[in-house]
Amino acid sequence: MTEFEKMISGNLYDASDPELVFLRQKAHRLCLQFNQLFDTDEVARCEILKELLQVTNEQVENDIYFQGSIFFDYGINIKIGKNFYANFNTTILDVCPVTIGDNVMLGTNVSLLTPMHPMNFQERNKMLEFGRPIEIGNNCWLASNVTVIGGVKIGSGSVIGAGSVVTKDVPPDVFAAGNPCKVIKSINQN
Repeated sequence: MTEFEKMISGNLYDASDPELVFLRQKAHRLCLQFNQLFDTDEVARCEILKELLQVTNEQVENDIYFQGSIFFDYGINIKIGKNFYANFNTTILDVCPVTIGDNVMLGTNVSLLTPMHPMNFQERNKMLEFGRPIEIGNNCWLASNVTVIGGVKIGSGSVIGAGSVVTKDVPPDVFAAGNPCKVIKSINQN
């Protein structure tokens, strides 16, 4: 397996691998370019997102909106559904797949963090790391300052309260909040 294949499959990988360094630097450069544009520079912003997320013009123009600033590790491991909105300062560290459903909204300063680091210092000192995917279902809202840790699935229709740190799966149609994030109540869907 290549280091990229190891990375996206959740195995230990070497983050200093030249291919991974190249892909990260490309994504970081594209994020920087996006962040330097005004909201009104819609065409240029769309072109950058197309390259960064490897999506079509139609998807960016109709379905995906990032207010900016954005910070991604790779971009190419992020899959976003229809009618997506992210407010200021979105961070998505996508060493493993990040899958976001339709009609999802992210508040300011939301972080989706798939990288994990070994507890064993010998592996950490060799610059080895691994990742766990993140899945966010349809019709979810993650309020401001939410952090989602790798390996978590958030069920469709759920709302995550401001300032939460989501370390475990969240079932569908609930309001969950806190650090660590816990289910507070069920959301009655009409």
